[in-house]
Amino acid sequence: MFPVKICTICSEEFELKPDKPGYANRCPECSTPEQTDAITKRRMDADERKTVTEANEARRQAIRDLLYRKDR
Repeated sequence: MFPVKICTICSEEFELKPDKPGYANRCPECSTPEQTDAITKRRMDADERKTVTEANEARRQAIRDLLYRKDR
């Protein structure tokens, strides 16, 4: 027999079975991934990717300069 747990979301009891997808403290119904993730993610075109890459590089450079600058 599998251990009986109580779901932290809906407070229902469920058996914790091996290879259960999702979280160990949530029932199978509450462990299903949310569908909004696929909707909110969208594809970027080449210009958007380039802009994001340049912004990230500038951010990394600014942090590097702040961390490793030599006080004169």
